[in-house]
Parts: sequence; structure tokens; C-alpha cells
Amino acid sequence: MTNAATLDFDHVELLIGTVENAADANAKAVRNTVLSPRFYTTDFDAMDKLNIESVRAEWDIMMKEYEGDNNHDHFQRDAAFAEEVRTLMPQLSPEMRQEFLDFLISSLTSEFSGCILYNEIRKQVSNPDIKQLMTYMARDESRHAGFINQSLKDFNLGIDLGQLKRSKKYTFFKPKYIFYATYLSEKIGYARYITIFRQLEKNPDKRFHPIFRWFERWCNDEFRHGESFALIMRADPKLLQGVNRWWIRFFILAVYATMYVRDHMRPLLHEAMGLHSTEYDYEVFRITSEICRQVFPIEVDSDDPRFRACMERLLVCAVAQARAKERGGLLGLWGQATAVLSAGLTFARLFFLPVKENTLPAQVRMVPAW
Repeated sequence: MTNAATLDFDHVELLIGTVENAADANAKAVRNTVLSPRFYTTDFDAMDKLNIESVRAEWDIMMKEYEGDNNHDHFQRDAAFAEEVRTLMPQLSPEMRQEFLDFLISSLTSEFSGCILYNEIRKQVSNPDIKQLMTYMARDESRHAGFINQSLKDFNLGIDLGQLKRSKKYTFFKPKYIFYATYLSEKIGYARYITIFRQLEKNPDKRFHPIFRWFERWCNDEFRHGESFALIMRADPKLLQGVNRWWIRFFILAVYATMYVRDHMRPLLHEAMGLHSTEYDYEVFRITSEICRQVFPIEVDSDDPRFRACMERLLVCAVAQARAKERGGLLGLWGQATAVLSAGLTFARLFFLPVKENTLPAQVRMVPAW
């Protein structure tokens, strides 16, 4: 089995491709793959019927925090930003540049996906609680996407967000799937950003781009967004019971597996920050699992050697599929089919591993204390 830590750049390039100009960057953002961030739509009538009265006290406190908008002036580039870009970016190797661009484009697409979904829900519902929440979250995600896009423009690779909204394929998810997936996305986004921020806070010499200085307050937006979905789910206990426990398990594993494979496409990025992709991912899984105890009745055991072996196997399958696609022809198609089947069987093994049971706390909301 290929070790994740030993992937060479040829394998990385197969997985992430290359971006040489703005057309490449925009095409990458629009492209839909198993690993790329998606755009979603949902059942707006069902969203309009959500009732949060059982968590009203915590909800109202959260709404006041949104209204206070403590990050209203955060996403402004300071005088040092441009100078750091000017001096640090020429030091990046071509391979490192590609990994960093992949990180920026993927992050922008993910943030903009949230912005579009939240804004569309805002426009389609009349429920005052949900409309107000979506207004605030769309505001935040718009700032995040715009801030990342400024950094892409430093490379002359800005994304046309209007065209991206019109061109990217949308996936329909029932509201409950939106809740599970988006809650996890927001919380794992917090865990990723705070882990990077803490690492670079201790090792400022490894901060190769100024955008990382913004991550601490930035990730608190993600944390609060996750709190919103936690309250929505806790307000309807059926979302956390019965067959929905299996859906929760599926989404946890899907999000973790996608992150693991995608992060191992960027070994140089993590190495530059003094991180190892595998160790970084398991620290993010640990933090995310701790946070998810506020709402999910189960958690996966990411320390289980069988879990870790499956994650490695999924990465091997992703590399094998990319190689087969590049090979082309009948052998290439056969290789892709074999890799997809192997990945599916590996995910099934992950799905049926034992999980840990959680007792949900009386108070839902948490403080971002990591």
C-alpha cells in the first residue's frame, strides 16, 4: 500500500491538476468531482416550517451575537499584507504554488457555496427566524469568499463569482442532509483553521502567506454558523434518532474521508507550515469530534487502526483512479472502475466500524476554546 506521506509531486499533480491562468482557475472552481466543494439547493417549503421554540433562549443569544457583527471590519487587508505577498510569493516553488492555489480555489468555492445556499434560503422563506439567520450567514460567507478572491487576484487568477454561480452544477439535498453536511462543514472548517492558526502562532517563520493571520477570528464565524445548525437539529429530536443516526454516521465519514484524501494532495503546503498532512488531519478529526458531541448521538473512533487503514486505502484508490484516467483507453476505463469499486468497498468497511455513543448535553451551545 502506498504511504500517504510518500506521495510524490507527479501523484499530487494528477490529483489536483495545474493552474496557469485565470481560465484554469475558473474552470477548476466550476468543475464537479467527488472531492471538490459542491453547490446545493434544498426544499425551501420545509425550511420555512422549521420551529426553534424549544431552543429559543440560546437562539436569541446567538442572534444578538450575529447582530453585533464583531468581524465587520476584520476582512480588510492591512498595509503589511501587500508587502508580505510581494516578498514571500516569489519564494514558493512551482509545486508549492500549485498546492497553495488549489487550497485557495477550493476554500473560495466552499465559502461561496455557503453564501449562495444561505442567500437562496433567505429569499425563499418567510419564517422570520430562518430568514434572519440566513441573512447573517450569507453576509459572513460573502466576506470570506471575497477575501480569498483578493488573494487569488494577487496571482492574476481571480474567480468570476457571478459566472461561477451561473455555471456550477447544483445538488439537491433534503433539509436534514443540509443540516448534517453543513454543520460538519462549518465545524471542521473551524477545526482546520484554528489548528493552522495555532501552529503558525507558535512558528511565525512558517507563515508563508499573510492570509493565515486572519484565521483566528475568521474561524469563529465558522464556529457560530455550526452552532446555528446545532440548535436547529436539537430543536427537532427526530433528526438525531432512528434511521437518522445512520445518516449522521454517513455524513461524518464522507466529510472526514473527503478531507483526508484532499489534504494529502497538498503535502508541501502542510510541510511548509511545519505540519504533517496525516497528523494534521487526525488533530482536526479529534477537535471536530469533540465539538460534535453537542448535537450528534454518535462519533466515529478515528484512533481505531482499522479506521486509519481505510483512510489510507481511500487515498491509494484516489491515486489509482487518477492514474487510470490519465492512461485512457479501455485499460484506463477498467482501472477507473476498479479504483471506484475498491473505494466503495473501503467506505463500506468504514461505515460498519463500531462507533462511540454520546449523551447529549442539556446546553447546546459551546465556546470556541481550541
